[in-house]
Amino acid sequence: MDFRLLHPIPPLKKYIRYFWMLEQRSADAEERSFKIMADGIPGMIFQQYPEASRDHYQQQLPGLFLYGTKTRYANMQVKGTFLDVGVSFHPGVLTSFLPLTVCDLTNQYIDMDDLIRTTLSEQLSHAANFEQKVHLLECFFLQQLKCNNTPDRKTEWAIHLLQQGRTLPQVRSVLNISERTLERYFKHHIGVTPKMYARIYRFQSALDLIRQSNFGSLTAVAHLQQYFDQAHFIKTFQQFAGASPKHFLRKAKEQLPNFPEWLK
Repeated sequence: MDFRLLHPIPPLKKYIRYFWMLEQRSADAEERSFKIMADGIPGMIFQQYPEASRDHYQQQLPGLFLYGTKTRYANMQVKGTFLDVGVSFHPGVLTSFLPLTVCDLTNQYIDMDDLIRTTLSEQLSHAANFEQKVHLLECFFLQQLKCNNTPDRKTEWAIHLLQQGRTLPQVRSVLNISERTLERYFKHHIGVTPKMYARIYRFQSALDLIRQSNFGSLTAVAHLQQYFDQAHFIKTFQQFAGASPKHFLRKAKEQLPNFPEWLK
């Protein structure tokens, strides 16, 4: 299976983290299982061969779909030839591109054809390679920026503060807003509460440590990320990753971050 990653052009860097591609050329390849882990960010996926994939409920996924912030893991199965190209957004930017209610997309996905009128899926299917597909996506997002709202600056700053290790009371103090107002900002622009986002970010920080071969012990990781105890850490990990940390280390083959293939 081939994996590639490209970063966006400068005008889109504040909105898009990267573009990625996963490809399996062999039609005889056995079914592969993937886990989609909670990472606090939305995304978009184009499938060259949509018949190859099934979602958590064994339903075929659309050819081009948008998915929201995840508060739990999901499973995905792929069989035979597939070529998926994805967009990993920064948190809180979807309303800059598309007319939607972000909280309605939490733990959900939507066919792009049901959201806006666009020929993007058809264009992507005819693009010859990954670079051409990324160029088409960049042109689409640049055009969408002209039609929709700019990101909410307070939500952007709140995310930055949480990522710097500030507590929620500290974030509210810096922004001079109430708990209810901060929660409204997060639900509107990210799709989850500030508390849930902070939990997911802490899990992701722990996961980054585990990805390092010299992370030490799981107890040390739990302590560094200020979990109450290792049992609490494992319970959170299972909610967001679908497995214990030890099981993740044994079974996950992670080329694309937060989208590991689950080995048999």
